[in-house]
Amino acid sequence: MIRTFIIYLTILLFGVLFVASMVVFAIPALQESTIILPALSQSQAEAEGAEVQKAKLEKDIAKLQVKLEKFTPANGYIIINTTDNHYYLYKGKEKIRDGVCSTGKNERLVSADGEDKFYTPKGVRKVLRKVPNPVWTKPDWAYIEEGLPVPSMGDPSRYEKGTLGKYKLELGNGYMIHGTIWKRFMGLNVTHGCVRLLDDDLEAVYNTLEIGSKVYIY
Repeated sequence: MIRTFIIYLTILLFGVLFVASMVVFAIPALQESTIILPALSQSQAEAEGAEVQKAKLEKDIAKLQVKLEKFTPANGYIIINTTDNHYYLYKGKEKIRDGVCSTGKNERLVSADGEDKFYTPKGVRKVLRKVPNPVWTKPDWAYIEEGLPVPSMGDPSRYEKGTLGKYKLELGNGYMIHGTIWKRFMGLNVTHGCVRLLDDDLEAVYNTLEIGSKVYIY
């Protein structure tokens, strides 16, 4: 009888200890799981949201790439950087040549006859005319700048051969791409608005660009 009581008491004691251990260890673990599980769910949701955003960005980039390809001319074109005085000659997506150039000096000349601004206009222009062995017709400002009297139109002193190099490409409003005899000033902002190139570069540009070819200036 006493032995049976002792066995029952031992079983009861183990039962109490088991319940106590559940209280001490299992319940805090469950509490922690209620914190960890929502955190894991939130991280998973954020990861899924990032994947959706990534897919959207890739789709947008693909659309922009298609638009860019449509804007890229299939024939020759030139890009002129007026800050670095550097040009890039392309035909379609292929870069044919690049090199140094000179662009407008960004100054004004004020005289009794008015004001002249010497800058290279930024934007998109087209080649309107191509002329080999051009003759420069000196404008009034060329004489005013040198402090010389301005001759009448048609005066022989207005015409100079060789000053513009072997070729010129007219862009409209008096702006041109041409050569120069002042090669030591290449790479500087020294022109009255035209774009100057070295002889070999000018020949490559002249042979690549056609009437209507785009000229991008920035």
